[in-house]
Amino acid sequence: MFKNRVWALLAMAIFVFTTGCKDESKSINTAANAKQAVETVIDSIIEPKVEQPVLKSLEDVADSTFVRLSDYSDGFAYDLRYATDNNFLKEQVYDCGECYTRAKTVKALLKANEEFNKHGVKIKFYDCYRPNSVQYKMWKIVPNPQYVANPVKGSIHNKGGAVDITLVTLEGEELNMPSDFDFFGKRAYHDNFDLPQDILDNRKLLKETMEKHGFWSTRTEWWHYNLQGASHDPIANFKWDCE
Repeated sequence: MFKNRVWALLAMAIFVFTTGCKDESKSINTAANAKQAVETVIDSIIEPKVEQPVLKSLEDVADSTFVRLSDYSDGFAYDLRYATDNNFLKEQVYDCGECYTRAKTVKALLKANEEFNKHGVKIKFYDCYRPNSVQYKMWKIVPNPQYVANPVKGSIHNKGGAVDITLVTLEGEELNMPSDFDFFGKRAYHDNFDLPQDILDNRKLLKETMEKHGFWSTRTEWWHYNLQGASHDPIANFKWDCE
């Protein structure tokens, strides 16, 4: 586009110049020479660079700022269920799947994932920050506080301090866990030990590692973790752009 504009301006100058020549042969030669000169100039033009925004180091980002997790690590896996209809609502409630949380939550998640990597696994996300408007949409579909937090009070997901997660191998294979995500029953409870040993071991690894890095679990959902202190943060309602 930039070169095209330059060529148009120079071509106009050639036309004005050559039409002013009385001798036709001189005009043709002048035009040819001018055209060659213009092409040489255009080829030497360096188009202006479009600078891409540079992400700040996470250490320079305020803890309360919302950031996209994938901008700071490619070491996680994602299955963001609410951007699909594969969830207990049976309805897509996100326009597209992205994992945003507050910067302080990301910092803790990165440290936890480093430790998981030592065991040959990594975190896979089912849900991260959730806009409060989506919480209202979920409440309209399932107005039951046993399953969906009342949007007036808000969920810690709405505050950027909660994540729903599981573990997968570094190659992406899911570890056996007590149940599927958003299974509402005793099988998903942390105090249910009537499970195969490998499942108990996997749940224990997830729970103990997350708690070590500042998260706490909820008794009835093995996948849900809240960052310590996040309940004091304000409810947010920004929506991310879908590319």
